[in-house]
Amino acid sequence: MASDEKPADQEQLKADDFPLEADQDKIKRQDGKPVAKTESEDMAKEIADRLNSEEHRREEDKWSA
Repeated sequence: MASDEKPADQEQLKADDFPLEADQDKIKRQDGKPVAKTESEDMAKEIADRLNSEEHRREEDKWSA
């Protein structure tokens, strides 16, 4: 598999999936579907916050252009 290909069982996050939520050691989309499992609840919160911030910046950039 080439490095730019993704496994068939993985989906890319879309704008509608945000904001992500941390639920114990899992990161979930708005519809409740798990996106990732982390080692701790704190890590899940940190990752969800960072992904939400990045998506927010991307959306702002779209509208400012």
